[in-house]
Amino acid sequence: MKALNNHTILYDAECPMCNLYTKAFVQTGLLDNNGRAPYQQLQPQTCPMVNRQRAVNEIALIDNKTGEVTYGIKSLFKILGNAMPVFKPLFAFTPFVWLMSKIYAFISYNRRVIIPTAGDGFDLQPTFKLRYRVTYLIFTWVITSYILTHYAVLLAGVMPVGSLYRECLICGGQIFFQGIIVSLVAADKKWDYLGNMMTISFAGSLLLLPVVLLANVLGQHPVIYAGYFMLVAGLMFLEHIRRSKILNLGWVMTITWAIYRAAILAVILFI
Repeated sequence: MKALNNHTILYDAECPMCNLYTKAFVQTGLLDNNGRAPYQQLQPQTCPMVNRQRAVNEIALIDNKTGEVTYGIKSLFKILGNAMPVFKPLFAFTPFVWLMSKIYAFISYNRRVIIPTAGDGFDLQPTFKLRYRVTYLIFTWVITSYILTHYAVLLAGVMPVGSLYRECLICGGQIFFQGIIVSLVAADKKWDYLGNMMTISFAGSLLLLPVVLLANVLGQHPVIYAGYFMLVAGLMFLEHIRRSKILNLGWVMTITWAIYRAAILAVILFI
């Protein structure tokens, strides 16, 4: 594959995903050895044509010869199109570019709740976009509910089997319940907390997914499946503690998170 020489991609040093894929660009030869740098280290006089806030929101690619700057998905398409020219027509196809730009923005504007960081004090931070955060909450809510619906079938005999409606109600109810609590405790962190909370739920459901997919092979072992579910719930609890500390929310949100889940379990088992 052909390297895109004399270009520098600016990535978010606080974002493990950004660090990983830009490093992969260099290691696989898509960019030269000096082809990436964290935007936190960019000096204003180095490249005055860079829109610094936009570079924080959308990864920027600088042409070191001309000073031209591209952003977001177009930066990635420029690198990939240079290495694989056969895809250039696709990367220039307007509907495809529009779709991928929305997917890119969905991930980029939610990256700090997907993988949180304590921050390094850098003046510029990703812009908060409510529509992308709400979309993220809905996306994780739907996928998590769907996976839990299928996992609940494996627990037949240990606990009552529910429907997709039940799981959607439980998952959505926690968003509503915790949203009220965090609004009372730290209203300014509401959307960051809810994003982190739903990332935990989504990650937990992904840990359950292999069991759902392999259930026909593994056979009917509801007690074992229930034990694995409790293990995943325990990991989610620990992750909730960790993320709450990063957000400086203390123990209140974790306690209410656990209370809600315990109350729902009691309702399912005894009512």
